[in-house]
Amino acid sequence: MEFELTLDSISLLVVAGFLAGFINTIAGGGSMLTLPALMIFGLPADIANGTNRIGIFLQSMAGARSFHKKGKLAPATIVPTLIPTLLGALLGSLLASYLPVIWLKPALLCTMIGMAVLMLLKPSVVAPPEGTPTFTLKERPIAVIGLFFAGLYGGFVQAGVGFIIIAALAGGLRYDLVRTNALKMAITAALTFIALAVFIVRGQVLWIPGLVLAVGMVAGAIVSVQFAINVPQTVLKWVLFVMVLITCVAAYFS
Repeated sequence: MEFELTLDSISLLVVAGFLAGFINTIAGGGSMLTLPALMIFGLPADIANGTNRIGIFLQSMAGARSFHKKGKLAPATIVPTLIPTLLGALLGSLLASYLPVIWLKPALLCTMIGMAVLMLLKPSVVAPPEGTPTFTLKERPIAVIGLFFAGLYGGFVQAGVGFIIIAALAGGLRYDLVRTNALKMAITAALTFIALAVFIVRGQVLWIPGLVLAVGMVAGAIVSVQFAINVPQTVLKWVLFVMVLITCVAAYFS
């Protein structure tokens, strides 16, 4: 399949990518912008799903690096969280590659509604109060299950995976939202690498639109890191909640 590179297509993908990169770094759901942007130019849902992973991977690497430079990402916390997440991502990406695309919308919608209800009824789960003690995975095994599910979901549909990772890290390990988002970016980069490899092998990735999209997403992620560090936790919590609601509505009408 060929993609026609025009000024309109470049502009749309870069702008959509920038907004998605910004949103994904402090919340999630940016793929609700990038997937339609890719599909506008005729990419089937499965090809758009695979192609979108290029931008997600590069954006996540850029975001994680920026958080690390700001002293908000401890490398020692990354590896323990990757094992359950990557196992889930491998299984999820295989499911997404072989199952009919009609499964994507129900998976996204059900997950986002669940997140919205959780945040509405018990917001402290994803936004721990200041001073809340943190835990390790050994101390909170439930977080291992949460990260495996995050990887499974992320490998399967990607859109909104950031919300699931946030729930696992903030809810299970009780990290604040800045530290959670920093580690989320590192985890997302790793699970997206696995998923992207599967889609490449399956021939479901178009590199030109994927790389154009990635330019905007990387820029958005870098700007978003600065924003996340400088605003109060309350602002991040409301941004997260609003994005969950928007993702629910977008998934329903897509």
